[in-house]
Amino acid sequence: MSRSAAIRARAARIVAQVAFHGRSLDAALAADAAGTPQERGLLRSLCYDSIRWYLRLDALLKRLLTRPGQTLDPDLHALVIVGLAQLLYTDIPAHAAVDETVNAVRNLRQPRAAGLVNAILRRCQREGAKLGEQIDRDPAVRTAHPAWLVSALEQDWPDRAPSILAANNERPPFWLRVNRRRIAGSDYRRQLEASGHEIAASLFDDHALRLARAIDVHELPGFAAGLVSVQDAAAQLAAFLLDPEAGHRVLDACAAPGGKTCHLLELQPRVAELIAIDVSKERLTRVDDNLRRLQLSATVFAADAAEPAQWWDGQPFDRILLDVPCSATGVIRRHADIKLLRRAEDIPVLVQRQKELLARAWPMLRPGGRLLYASCSVLKAETRDVVGDFLDRTPDARDTTQHRLPTLPADVTAGMRSDGPGQAILTGTAGMDGFYYACLEKQAG
Repeated sequence: MSRSAAIRARAARIVAQVAFHGRSLDAALAADAAGTPQERGLLRSLCYDSIRWYLRLDALLKRLLTRPGQTLDPDLHALVIVGLAQLLYTDIPAHAAVDETVNAVRNLRQPRAAGLVNAILRRCQREGAKLGEQIDRDPAVRTAHPAWLVSALEQDWPDRAPSILAANNERPPFWLRVNRRRIAGSDYRRQLEASGHEIAASLFDDHALRLARAIDVHELPGFAAGLVSVQDAAAQLAAFLLDPEAGHRVLDACAAPGGKTCHLLELQPRVAELIAIDVSKERLTRVDDNLRRLQLSATVFAADAAEPAQWWDGQPFDRILLDVPCSATGVIRRHADIKLLRRAEDIPVLVQRQKELLARAWPMLRPGGRLLYASCSVLKAETRDVVGDFLDRTPDARDTTQHRLPTLPADVTAGMRSDGPGQAILTGTAGMDGFYYACLEKQAG
């Protein structure tokens, strides 16, 4: 069997793990790291395209099967999805997509199914456009999103839902954060261009740079030496909005994997102390790794921000960053498996956790201090509504988000939308991920 066919079989097994067993795509890919960089790149691309469009491809597959209600073994089902994704969403030549996918059947130890897989893919070539028109009458199928999420977005953002759904299906932009402690953005831009990398956009005086295509981080000039990190521009806004000053005591309450922790220290290296906590001890290793690579220092330990009695020393913080666990519906283009793994019933559970974290973090903030509520959700239930409920119940809290926004570049704020406390950044705005921020300041006395 060709290595190309073997890669498609591996992709099918990974897609099946996500679609049928609820495993995260990143975890499944991390567990299958064999092969050359080119082979791993193809495997990743096949998996992401298949998962990104899975809900539409699955609906199409039901029309392509010859018998109504016919079911396939999970791995075989996933292999057909991988084949359909190649035909419809990649520039892989159709003959190669069909032949190598059919050949992969033997690797799945189901050689008798080769004829069926070939027939399905050939029928897609003949009738795919016509069948696609039929299934695309359903907007959830057409955009490859779960129906509950389409409904929620249409309710929350009736005029922007189509653009959000479209942005979710794009390949994610590759944003960099230049470490201004080590090098000026303009100087790093020149290093990138000298290395042959095309820059598609920039923000923050070239300290946020978007490359025209994604590359391996080790191809970035000075990455190992800490000159640059990979971080979406929307996530980079957190450090600017929190804006710690020299001598401040700062808490990053849900810190892993540490991108915002490090950015805070890059912007203000003279804080008195920055404490970074997270409930996951395993994920905190990434915080330590990032700090070490960037030559930064923080106090890092595992703790639950909702249980301050177990770890807080009673000394108030001047700034608190609360990047809450959420549905991650603003970063679907980076984590396509959210479409398959997230459920409508998850949202109330997440909202309760978000409210709990906000209520427990507030007493740790000194009067006159600022707490930044951050979320990579675009659902109002997890953002505006959580913060609005908190403000209604907390007399000494004031939303100052709109006062902070003028400090940001105009090309960042131009497309933002706000109809309540905080500020929503909808997916695709200025090339950024979907995000939400609320600057909450504690009134003195």
